[in-house]
Amino acid sequence: MAGTLVAPLEPVLYQDIADRYGRSTVAVPWKEQRVMSQKLQFVEKASVPGANVSALCREFGISRQTGHKWLRRFREASYPGLVEQSRRPVTSPLTTAEEVVVRILELRDRHPTWGPDKIARILLRAHGEDAPSRSTVARILSRLGKVRRRRPRVRIWTVDERPHVEVHAPNDLWTIDYKGWWSAQNGERCEPLTVRDAFSRKVLAVVLLSWPRANHAQRVLTALFERHGLPAAMLNDNGSPFVCTQARAGLSRLGAWLVSLGIQLLRTRRGCPQDNGGHERMHRDLAELQLLPAASRRAQQRQCDRWMVDFNEVRPHDALGGKTPAEVYRDSERRSLQPLIPSYPPGWLTRHVSRAGTITVGGDHVFVSSALVGQLIGLKQESVLRWRALFFDVDLGTLEIVPVIDPTDAVISPVTRPEATVSAPL
Repeated sequence: MAGTLVAPLEPVLYQDIADRYGRSTVAVPWKEQRVMSQKLQFVEKASVPGANVSALCREFGISRQTGHKWLRRFREASYPGLVEQSRRPVTSPLTTAEEVVVRILELRDRHPTWGPDKIARILLRAHGEDAPSRSTVARILSRLGKVRRRRPRVRIWTVDERPHVEVHAPNDLWTIDYKGWWSAQNGERCEPLTVRDAFSRKVLAVVLLSWPRANHAQRVLTALFERHGLPAAMLNDNGSPFVCTQARAGLSRLGAWLVSLGIQLLRTRRGCPQDNGGHERMHRDLAELQLLPAASRRAQQRQCDRWMVDFNEVRPHDALGGKTPAEVYRDSERRSLQPLIPSYPPGWLTRHVSRAGTITVGGDHVFVSSALVGQLIGLKQESVLRWRALFFDVDLGTLEIVPVIDPTDAVISPVTRPEATVSAPL
């Protein structure tokens, strides 16, 4: 029926409708112009009294349902009713801000581990362009307190004073540290774990490791203890794996193991390498091996072994009266590697630390430290709420246990709530 359409008049007719009903002037695509012209011609012919609507529908190539729809819209809204209406649903699940918030909260409550990105993707998949953006989802979750804010890493243990220990003989004090790493020619990482006797200056170990891990350090120390015996005390810095500054008394698993062997732990102040000055001075001598890296870590270890022989048995030390460290050092008489059983004063409670790092007090489980798993600690009640905790002679601080009212007898009992708090050492 294209021959019945008058193309030059179509923009004029469409614009006339827009102007008559307050619509702004817009550019009308040719396809839309053709459809609107067809509608206008149809409704004008069909509105004539006695017009045959069915015949007109066949003439214009439209169904009778479409023809009657155009007529109905024309009668209800005149010419504006003929303008093509959006096929978008009248109502949408996310048409209001409240519904957006409700939908986001529903997804969050159903899937607590989902973050803003995942929720935004789910909404986008379900609602297309109507879905909120990721930033909007994040803002809504934040305002409603649905964002799990990570607790800042708070340093609950620090060293305030310079360590001091009387050194009168070999094995009174060992010092231990990691020296800065370097790469062998094949790219393997060489990070020396060094152990030294403070009295004799003898270097007991220079072991190249790929990474400073607690189990590697424990194997090195176990071999040294079996060969030379145990020291009375050990001095190290505040780095891993020797110290955990977020744990009670700074105890790591490695540190707890050393304490259980009867070794006193001494720590340097943070950022004060001079507290372990003799060890740092030895590291400067060891640094000469970095100038010409070996072909591999194994080859570099052989060079470290030769360097130890030269340092301990060949090179004289002025602080030793010209003697070598090997001439001054003697093995320790303490040889047992069996962990000791701590003894606490009479009246103290004793508790084994569970695999979860907790102890049971009055029927409640209170977290102490994951470094003390399997260890026996002592507890002394200092007040109604406060208990002092010890591991051997290491002060673990206080446990604060909040009493609750027993609803069966309405009396105060020492049973703690699950949210019993644990405070740091004073």
